[in-house]
Amino acid sequence: MKKVLITSLALLFISLSTANACPKDGHNHGDKMATMFQSVSPNEAVILQKGENKEACPLCGMNLIKFYKTTHSAVVNGVQKQYCSIHCLYDDKTLRGGEVKEIKVVAVDTLQPIDVKNATYVVGSKIRGTMSMTSQYAFSDRAKAIEFQKENGGDLMNFDQAYSVASKDFK
Repeated sequence: MKKVLITSLALLFISLSTANACPKDGHNHGDKMATMFQSVSPNEAVILQKGENKEACPLCGMNLIKFYKTTHSAVVNGVQKQYCSIHCLYDDKTLRGGEVKEIKVVAVDTLQPIDVKNATYVVGSKIRGTMSMTSQYAFSDRAKAIEFQKENGGDLMNFDQAYSVASKDFK
């Protein structure tokens, strides 16, 4: 548990230290403040969970709008949860247990939640990930995933393969 906590805190620090990183080449393109690739404006985000802290990951507390393009959601023990990343989904599903249903991921190309079975992931691109040194971005359109991969590197995977990669953060 201590190892997982230290790893999570280290990854959080890395993610937060890149808050002003340009998504393409590391510099500002005339914006007053460049944003992270993962971020969207609040009106673009689909927040599925309810409650006072609905815009925060229920495990690590990270802002779901800031890390929107890596969010995953699931119904866990009858409660809708939305996570900042596949990393936190793995933590809740596999390490904490519980009945997990209806797993979805936000597709980078549409910004809409889709069933993970219909997603094509690009894993290990040069674009920074969330809560992991290995990025995992999902697409609803395989052709868009291939286009992203050509520009940013990484490997095409399905959810099960990307989930397996996420598990390595905990070893």
